[in-house]
Amino acid sequence: MNNLFNQSDTAGILVRIEKLSPNAQRQWGKMNVNQMLAHCNASLETAMGLSFSKRLGFVGRLFGKLLKPAFFGEKPFPKNSATDQSYIIKDNPDFEKEKAKVIEQITIFSDGGPAKCATTPHAFFGELTPEQWAIMQWKHFDHHLRQFGA
Repeated sequence: MNNLFNQSDTAGILVRIEKLSPNAQRQWGKMNVNQMLAHCNASLETAMGLSFSKRLGFVGRLFGKLLKPAFFGEKPFPKNSATDQSYIIKDNPDFEKEKAKVIEQITIFSDGGPAKCATTPHAFFGELTPEQWAIMQWKHFDHHLRQFGA
């Protein structure tokens, strides 16, 4: 399964990010390309334990456990998937700044391996192994890069 601990998979994501331009148009969803990059940065910060989302209540965690096997399966994330409110970017950040930051963070995460992963539970899915964090991040980037045709 593709993941950001695999150097080849990481290189593929980085090549696709390099293809993005400030004028890239979304094919679905509400975010513009600048917001998408900032959103992916925020998600990666969570995966690295640099920021934390508020843990969901019992029903949310139960739902997360039910969806977890499908989420970490081979299928890509569906278009127009719901976004946790804490990851919605409302302003319009600078494209070049966010692009440079996401490239740097992906490299740090990938090169750091399991030692770079969060040890706190995911807000929705609960406990994740480092490999699950790496799979989730690859799938998340793939989803948003497809969203912008990259």
